[in-house]
Amino acid sequence: MKLKKNIVVLGFLTILLGACSDMDIPPVNILGDKDIFNTKEGVTAYMARLYSGLPVEDFRYSYNEFNKGNNYLEAQCITGEAISRSVPGTSGETNNYWSDAYSLIRKVNFMLESFPAYADNFNKTAADHYLGEAHFIRAFTYFALVKRYGGVPLVDKVLNYPVISLEETQKPRNSEEEVWDFVSSELDLAIELMGTQGDNLGRADKYVALALKSRAMLYAGSIARYNAVSLIHEGKRLCGVPETRANDYFKQSYDAAKLLEGNFSLYVKEWKDNDKQAQFTNYVNLFFDVAKGSKENIFVRYYVYPEFVHSWDNLNVSLQQMAGNGSGAGICPTLDFVEMFDGFEKDANGKFKMLDENGKYLLFDEIMSPFANAEPRLRASIILPGDVFKGEATEVRRGIYIGEVAGGIPRLLPEGSPDSYTTVRQRLRTSSTEGPSGMTPYTLSNGEKMVPAGKSGTVNAPAYGTLSGFLLRKYMDEKMERASIGMEKSTQAWIELRYAEVLLNRAESAYELYSAGASGGVDYLTDAYSCINEIRKRAGARLLNSAGDLNNVNIIRIERRKELAFENKIWWDLKRWRIADTEQNSTIYRILMPFYADKAGKYFFDARTDERGVRYTFDSRWYYQSIPSNLQINPNLVQNPGY
Repeated sequence: MKLKKNIVVLGFLTILLGACSDMDIPPVNILGDKDIFNTKEGVTAYMARLYSGLPVEDFRYSYNEFNKGNNYLEAQCITGEAISRSVPGTSGETNNYWSDAYSLIRKVNFMLESFPAYADNFNKTAADHYLGEAHFIRAFTYFALVKRYGGVPLVDKVLNYPVISLEETQKPRNSEEEVWDFVSSELDLAIELMGTQGDNLGRADKYVALALKSRAMLYAGSIARYNAVSLIHEGKRLCGVPETRANDYFKQSYDAAKLLEGNFSLYVKEWKDNDKQAQFTNYVNLFFDVAKGSKENIFVRYYVYPEFVHSWDNLNVSLQQMAGNGSGAGICPTLDFVEMFDGFEKDANGKFKMLDENGKYLLFDEIMSPFANAEPRLRASIILPGDVFKGEATEVRRGIYIGEVAGGIPRLLPEGSPDSYTTVRQRLRTSSTEGPSGMTPYTLSNGEKMVPAGKSGTVNAPAYGTLSGFLLRKYMDEKMERASIGMEKSTQAWIELRYAEVLLNRAESAYELYSAGASGGVDYLTDAYSCINEIRKRAGARLLNSAGDLNNVNIIRIERRKELAFENKIWWDLKRWRIADTEQNSTIYRILMPFYADKAGKYFFDARTDERGVRYTFDSRWYYQSIPSNLQINPNLVQNPGY
């Protein structure tokens, strides 16, 4: 039986676009090995099937559902990056990736066992590359498993039941250390076998494998150094890695990252020195310059309408840009996140400065005034109150202050007060008290009309205004017409691996090696310093003066949180650093509410904790996810601690 032409074409398309796993390829028990692996078209179609199942945590990823389509439980909203109406507080990842992972691993194993018999039909370079891609996909999948579950069964061949007994398929868990070492060895094979793909960023090559190795081994090193959760069964450590392995893993991460130097670089097409607007534009555009082959992009998942789409724009659009009944403002960045950045005035505690020396609100002529000199990367990642998006100023207000302003405006509520602004309504006109829609215009003292909430501010109904005072900009398509915004309508590509992350991996692994006193002829501290300054220079941030300024690993961690924000990376960073349980201990994240002072004709800002009082407390057992209960039919599987 031969593959139909339309299936072959779809196979090529899927590789380019990262299409969904429902691709119309007959199962392997219908097509024989020779039908699949005997021709380039057959192998390409099969590879497309493998790539479509690759566990990339992209636009469609949610912590309670793995790439199943529309999601409302945003991973960015359990990390402190943002808050959301649909996220009620801290949560462990509840999606079950176990079954899908082993299904993909079986497909990879089938190829690795079957393809070599037909490899002579291809030139050696092409045949080796196919095998390298398969090893890469298997490594990617086991990385997705080990970071969730710790040690898992290592299955490197097809388990054909009933050819083998049921008992033989019931594999026990390997140690976590063994799984990390398997991921490393699989990536080494991939690097050895694969060449480079040029501009085809949707498929793996040796550089993609090196970038993934820098990420995976950094994670393994962090577990070895910081993890305190342990599960030992029959002498095998299923959760945790010996601390003695930390430097080994960090060195592997560093070496892999270093090998990408000279082949990739940060995106600087529009960047200009001492030009904040150019630096802002450059950072915005780096996430959309994927078709041209940006030197920053290493591995990309492409989307195309209508075959393979996502809903990023619809889920995060501002209220004023919403078309009809939407579900926007899903990711509302926190003030805690904003305060990591440079370029605006802060108080003695490093918090946004909103009060003068007399405890009265600072007044600003324009709503954007406090952030006029903000780090360009901040403006390119989020939409600040009053900033322009799609040619329109984003109107964000919490209300209008109608009290007297002579002598200054005292704080509306005490520090940490859980009270609502409605308790001081005699001095305010707020969105929650002005009419049933919260959008009723108020007549100012000069006779002009103003909606208390603005077009995108906090409102009760419709409930799509920002909750925090900020909105998301990163990956938001500024060219998408308002009428086109809707569920399953967006097609911007997802950059899964980019050189900025590789530099951050390199900096962190280098600093960890330096801190541990590792030698080997490398000045790890200076190298980490150089990487961080390269990131900061492109971002328009304040540079470190010398390597001596890099005196704490938290400097690198904060840089990572700023650079990789809203890219589904920070959740895993908090877990591998093992700081989520201390950072989220009955934590209420902070917001920044702009107010217009009517009688002064100026703006002021009120920083406070989330008005809803939503608290975040991370359960330390979530550092490892529960082994799925439906798999307890395997008596050799041991459950993780606390479940």
